[in-house]
Amino acid sequence: MILDYETLKVIWWALIGVLLIAFALTDGFDMGVGFLLPVIGNTDEERRIMLNTVGPHWEGNQTWLVTAGGALFAAWPLVYAMAFSGFYLAMMITLFALFLRPLGFDYRSKLTDPRWRTSWDWGLFTGSTVPPIIFGVAFGNLLLGVPFHYDELMRPYYTGTFLQLLNPFALLTGVVSLSMIVMHGAVWLQMRTLDGLEARARKAAKMASIVVIVSFAAAGIWLSTSIDGFVINFMPDANIAFTPDLKQVSQQAGAWLSNYQIYPWMMSAPIAGFVGAILVFISAHNNRSGFAFIASSIAIIGIILTAGFSMFPFIMPSSSDMNSSLTIWDATSSVMTLKIMFWLSVFFIPLISAYSFWTYRKMWRRLDTHFIRNNEHTTY
Repeated sequence: MILDYETLKVIWWALIGVLLIAFALTDGFDMGVGFLLPVIGNTDEERRIMLNTVGPHWEGNQTWLVTAGGALFAAWPLVYAMAFSGFYLAMMITLFALFLRPLGFDYRSKLTDPRWRTSWDWGLFTGSTVPPIIFGVAFGNLLLGVPFHYDELMRPYYTGTFLQLLNPFALLTGVVSLSMIVMHGAVWLQMRTLDGLEARARKAAKMASIVVIVSFAAAGIWLSTSIDGFVINFMPDANIAFTPDLKQVSQQAGAWLSNYQIYPWMMSAPIAGFVGAILVFISAHNNRSGFAFIASSIAIIGIILTAGFSMFPFIMPSSSDMNSSLTIWDATSSVMTLKIMFWLSVFFIPLISAYSFWTYRKMWRRLDTHFIRNNEHTTY
């Protein structure tokens, strides 16, 4: 199989998207459960049930984030360098929030003191709420453009501040991200729990799906009417790398919608986002939790792909020096690096996915208070 440089760049754009989607689909319901822990868990036993629905899986699910970070570093080194420079404080906040999750899972049930367990419940809530908000805010800022540029020696400079990242549009995309994760976690709990907890999870799934629909629609209207997108006016060669300043980029009204006119099939992404969220509401209301989980997965895939399709081929547009914007054509690693990583991905991604599905199948069951009482010292 012969892969030219240009094709490899597109493939790795797709693979990065696959890794981000895998992280959102798997660790997404973990974080959704963490958010809902103090919201719908009325007793300590109910909160333990919620934790143990994700207990066997959360560590494996979080590795998708590590894999995506490693792939970003290897495939798009300029993007990795600029993101971890410009978004450094946001990344550190995310990292420290994620620290609370393993500590909360491992230490929460070590003591029976209610204050101890309540403190760790809020720690798990924080560790499950902050990351999806920040990831959503980051995507919002990418659509707006990030204030950075390169000098004549290709040294990157970020000229923005942390507070500038917290602009109204980015906060709205943060709401989209958090609500879709909460929706996913709620339908997961609806599948895995019984009685009153299942009923409250069903209600939470319906409410979260409404927030997803409204916030996603609001972000789309805002993006199409008030935010100028980026377009490439001149590109010297699609087979170059590490030379983002050779192209010419401009901003145009409605440019983020142009790909949907050029490639009409891309409209399937926002349609999937809306239809999936609507089906979550209907399926959850009718107590069809399995269908609701599938619909929630479709909605998440559609929302993430909508962001990717809208920006293509841009990865990180620059608002302060548009020609410094990073795209899939000029921010990638060498052809040899992309080839080696491609074949490793072809082998390992299906293997990891198959193993993950096997573990879900083997450990699948609905949990109730009897399970917690019968496994008092061996469960979270």
